[in-house]
Amino acid sequence: MVTKTSDKGKLYLIPVTLGDNEPLEVLPISIKKTVERIDHYIVENEKSARRFIKKISSGKVQSALKVSVLNKFTEIQEIPSFLTPCSQGYDVGIISEAGCPGIADPGSDVVQIAHEKGIQVVPLVGPSSITLALMASGMNGQNFAFNGYLPIDATEKKAVIKRLEKISKDINQSQLFIETPYRNDKLLAELIKVLHPNTRLCVACDITLPTEYILTQTAAAWKKTKLELHKRPAIFILQA
Repeated sequence: MVTKTSDKGKLYLIPVTLGDNEPLEVLPISIKKTVERIDHYIVENEKSARRFIKKISSGKVQSALKVSVLNKFTEIQEIPSFLTPCSQGYDVGIISEAGCPGIADPGSDVVQIAHEKGIQVVPLVGPSSITLALMASGMNGQNFAFNGYLPIDATEKKAVIKRLEKISKDINQSQLFIETPYRNDKLLAELIKVLHPNTRLCVACDITLPTEYILTQTAAAWKKTKLELHKRPAIFILQA
């Protein structure tokens, strides 16, 4: 049983794997040690979070876990109560669906409230598909922007792609974005069609998994490349 301290508990940002590989293949032992001593969690998906906890710490008693769910359905007024254990002296961990909490993830809302409440926030080392893709892309890692999801509407998407390409050219800035995995192939086709032939495009998918694929080449070269991205988590990066 985890015991509380006399002071405020801390908020730990706990990274998870980016796919179904063994946690300690890509996560440091500090993650395992942290999970073993924390019973209070804020998670994006309870089922997958419990599975991760069991996988990295098989001796953890699942019935002892106190889990709050934070996702797009969570009411904003509920969130402050998720940190109540910290005020009672217990540490709390945030677990994302994949990768690092707070990066393209609803965990940032909790972190903001923690700062407002004077709760110490502790980020732990782990894989981020965004930073790993940028590292491997060969593009500008000193000036870059993550743009999240592009618009679904075809006309709006085309306009945003052209705008990002122009920004990239004007200020030498790498532009990163993502797509819902089942729409990846459609986005790649659109990028090849809209981008200037000499604009470089990196596609990085299944990062840290055995099926990992990372390739940077011009939009013109991509027209000659066959790649199946359907339902494979991917990061796209362009630089003009």
